Amino acid sequence: MLVCAYLYREINMTIIYTPVYAALLALIILLLAFKVVLLRRKHKVGIGTKGERDLAQAVRVHANAIEYVPITLIVMVCAEWLGAGALIINICGACLLFGRILHAYGLGRSAGVSFGRYYGTIFTWLAIVIASMSVLLISAQRVV
Repeated sequence: MLVCAYLYREINMTIIYTPVYAALLALIILLLAFKVVLLRRKHKVGIGTKGERDLAQAVRVHANAIEYVPITLIVMVCAEWLGAGALIINICGACLLFGRILHAYGLGRSAGVSFGRYYGTIFTWLAIVIASMSVLLISAQRVV
């Protein structure tokens, strides 16, 4: 077997770890959506942002999470289903969760470059790369 036992296990249809991260991230996305709704009500804006900078920023924070969280969770659940070990899945999940919190905080405070936005993106991309590489490596082992 090419992968360390801590990083790999046999295929098991039980998905244990990814749903926990999915639930936590769903709550974060709901919180971000709630902020958008509050600002829409404050500014009396139904669609779009009508030039309200705080609303435009909140919409982008929410939209960015919607752009990255689903695909990352899909790849994570594929990795877990294929047999990626708890360590790999939890590293991906922690990176994604931490990255999304950092990014939301950074972009929510400043539309420009910020620590939270930069490192939030790095952690999010790291989760995607690790989960994707796990899927590819485990799949390649199964084919050979």
